[in-house]
Amino acid sequence: MAYLMPTEFVTKMIDAGEAKIFMSTRDTLIRAFMAGAILALAAAFAVTINVQTGQPLVGAILFPVGFCLLYLLGFDLLTGVFTLCPLALMDKRPGVTMGGILRNWGLVFIGNFAGAMTTAVMMAIIFTFAFTVDPGTNPVAAKIGTIGEGRTVGYAAHGAAGMLTLFIRGVLCNWMVSTGVVGAMVSTSVSGKVIAMWMPIMVFFYMGFEHSIVNMFLFPSGLMLGGKFSIYDYMVWNEIPTVVGNLVGGLAFVGLTLYSTHARTAPKRNAH
Repeated sequence: MAYLMPTEFVTKMIDAGEAKIFMSTRDTLIRAFMAGAILALAAAFAVTINVQTGQPLVGAILFPVGFCLLYLLGFDLLTGVFTLCPLALMDKRPGVTMGGILRNWGLVFIGNFAGAMTTAVMMAIIFTFAFTVDPGTNPVAAKIGTIGEGRTVGYAAHGAAGMLTLFIRGVLCNWMVSTGVVGAMVSTSVSGKVIAMWMPIMVFFYMGFEHSIVNMFLFPSGLMLGGKFSIYDYMVWNEIPTVVGNLVGGLAFVGLTLYSTHARTAPKRNAH
């Protein structure tokens, strides 16, 4: 499980950000689509475990299987590119512009959303026998519907305090998730990568932090499965603030901190 030193894996982070900015539109969309679809399936898996065992910790322990799979396969989540792409701009890599970063973010958002929605539709078909059975008769489907309500109108009921809470949950989420992205780079072995990715992803999921791509599955699923909230509730009282929180959390607590102390290390103090 060969471990790379921080200066080595931070260089890999910058290189990865640069590569993603210059990736073709086709490849960016395919990789983002597959990432969203796989993570959504892992979310459905975890909710199923939680409902069937009554033990949320078990679901949290097993949920990272999806995250590990998608990163080992070289796919991209919006939460990850939020952290990696700006590093290439700060490092003054040739040809890297803010426009290139925003283009990447936009394409990854679209791809992640399409992938998560595809899984959401397929799971809804499974839960309802192709929409011929009341979703309320399936305990997993019913649970997904209530998650959507609690984490949209539940926040809205608290007004500005609810919005701040949602934002902070988004920040904390991508602090952990982007730490998982970095975890994929700290080792050169599959086992080392998986262990390093697994730990922070388990933390985020068990703590109920808000992940914009997981929510791209949970909330559209909730709407299809009888959740009592609207598309407006989902976008305004979850997805948009979560995306902003994810951006701040990943960049401020992972990208900038690692870059500033390992790639742009401050001068050493003189001995006195």
